Amino acid sequence: MAAIHMSSIVTCHNVSLAFEPGRPVLQDVQFSLAPGSFHFLTGPSGAGKSSLLKLLYLSERPSGGHITMFGEKVDELPKSELPYIRRRIGVVFQDFRLLRHLTALDNVALPLRLAGGKKKNIIHQVKELLSWVGLEDRMEALPDTLSGGEQQRVAIARAIVTKPSLLVADEPTGNVDDKMAVRLMRLFEELNKMGTAVLIATHNEPLIQRFQHPVLYLEQGRLTVSREKAA
Repeated sequence: MAAIHMSSIVTCHNVSLAFEPGRPVLQDVQFSLAPGSFHFLTGPSGAGKSSLLKLLYLSERPSGGHITMFGEKVDELPKSELPYIRRRIGVVFQDFRLLRHLTALDNVALPLRLAGGKKKNIIHQVKELLSWVGLEDRMEALPDTLSGGEQQRVAIARAIVTKPSLLVADEPTGNVDDKMAVRLMRLFEELNKMGTAVLIATHNEPLIQRFQHPVLYLEQGRLTVSREKAA
């Protein structure tokens, strides 16, 4: 099992999750993420990876155990206090969740605007980020006119534009080619170097092998292996 660190920004203490009584999706999951760490989360389909990520971006509460984030037992906090925690978390969803009436630029800019950033600074920052992910010619496009891979890149840019303390990503390279997958991984690593803890759920074993970050392995709802380096 992964070690529990006192300085962690996220700690799962014997966490379980069940959507139906007697049918746990996660069982006794225990691990910590240190500030500035980078981990892969992998395992077979149906192992519980997406469910674990839902707990970490606070869309679900555990059925058992506790989750501590940024020094707070988040499963015990009232719902009114969760938005403050969520503002420190960037999320890349498998289904993108882009706002269909906003352009790519405006989708990425939205978190900065909600945080009260200056318009001039926001536009410069967003354009630079969209150029990095290869969308310099698609900034004014609406989501429905973008390919799946382009939507994925917009979703990634939106998740990281605020430089969150924690980034959780569900198959963030699943809709792009190998070359773009590597480019996106480099972007995640640059964000990580600036202090963001990164957790990426993926089935892409060649990508895990290439980037050699610690691996958390889920099987049948249990964290069965924690590899300090990918084998």
